[in-house]
Amino acid sequence: MLSIIRRTAVALGISSLLLIISNTAFSETHVEGSKAMKELIPKLEKLYLHFHQYPELSFHENKTSQIISQQLKTLGFDVTDHYGGYGVVGLYKNGKGPTVMIRTDMDALPVTEETGLSYASKVTSKNSQGETIGVMHACGHDLHMTSFIGTATMLMNKKDQWHGTLIMIAQPAEEYGAGAKAMLDAGLYKDFPVPDHIIGLHDHAGLPAGKVAIAPNYIMANVDSVDITVKGISGHGAYPNKTIDPIVIASRIVLALQTIVSREISPLDPSLITVGVINGGTKRNIIGNKVLLQLTVRSYNPKVRKKLLSSIKRTAKYIAKSAGVNDKLLPDVKVYKDESGDAVFNDPKQTAKVKSFITAAIGKDNVVHAEQSMVGEDVSQYALTKEKIPLTFFWLGAVNPKTYAESIKNGTELPTLHSSKFAPDYPLAIKTGVKAMTASAIGLFNDH
Repeated sequence: MLSIIRRTAVALGISSLLLIISNTAFSETHVEGSKAMKELIPKLEKLYLHFHQYPELSFHENKTSQIISQQLKTLGFDVTDHYGGYGVVGLYKNGKGPTVMIRTDMDALPVTEETGLSYASKVTSKNSQGETIGVMHACGHDLHMTSFIGTATMLMNKKDQWHGTLIMIAQPAEEYGAGAKAMLDAGLYKDFPVPDHIIGLHDHAGLPAGKVAIAPNYIMANVDSVDITVKGISGHGAYPNKTIDPIVIASRIVLALQTIVSREISPLDPSLITVGVINGGTKRNIIGNKVLLQLTVRSYNPKVRKKLLSSIKRTAKYIAKSAGVNDKLLPDVKVYKDESGDAVFNDPKQTAKVKSFITAAIGKDNVVHAEQSMVGEDVSQYALTKEKIPLTFFWLGAVNPKTYAESIKNGTELPTLHSSKFAPDYPLAIKTGVKAMTASAIGLFNDH
């Protein structure tokens, strides 16, 4: 992570609150209007704290979507709720012009917050095993939603500066890679105008708040969710010779998977295989009959993607065979299409324009080049339909600038996204996100 940070340093009462936000007046003609931001940002900060303290997991974004829906309605949008699950679509037509779609995600993660902050999430939930787990916005979707609402507010109060159709999309279940597909499958481009432009943002745990990182072409990876169910023959732990131990087989598979990346894929092609879950056994003196491995597999090149998945199946099969497993007990390898996603591709022409709009809004020194990342984002799905709509997705700095500088000076690691200790510098990040996204939208509306 530190190497990424160093390279980035070089290259890179809620209803009443919503009403207050929507009624904020703006008189400045420039998107950076200091008075406008001073009036709006404190209200957005309160909204951020609410989102942060009351996170909801994927497919359960009920109250979160209600807040966003109410805000968009108050601002004057024609709102459709429960679209593709808890998705929200806000539509506003402001005369003739292009259609711009702005997207945010809403879901949180099953992570127990350990930031020690006074506003830390104390929400808990039950997982599929019935265990109590913490819930936290460890990926910054609370920051995304707040910037989203701030942008909607700015655009509605500056309607004289743009013309066209504005679509605001609040999407569920991004962490499962399923939300975008759900909204598209529900008929997003049939029930609503097909956008000419799609824009969105994601916070970055290795970039100082106040800055934006943006680049054309591929910026985020293909992501495939894979389960390997390893089978064996159970028995007493004192008689392993009378069993086929799936835990041993699974352990061998975990290690062998890494040689796929290191020996079968070119070192010039980014790829990785991570085993995030290994589950097996019931008691220390029992050899069980099943072990579950859950993987995330990432790549950019479509041929590499295909090779990785094929090699995983081959590796699991033949390691099991070498342990004496018969054909009926060979491992099951399942790729979850609904929880997998394609690489995020930033349309070069549109992205160059968006970069210029953001630069004008927040200053040249605050816009850096985004390096490719192995993280995934299902925002890519909106641009991969038959309509082939140009997409621009940029990184929003989230780290307190002083903390960032100290990490560079002292060589200390910063909490990454999905960390229980991830805590963005939300006041500065929100301000930057609203400025950058508002400028991007107005620029695209007027670039026709």
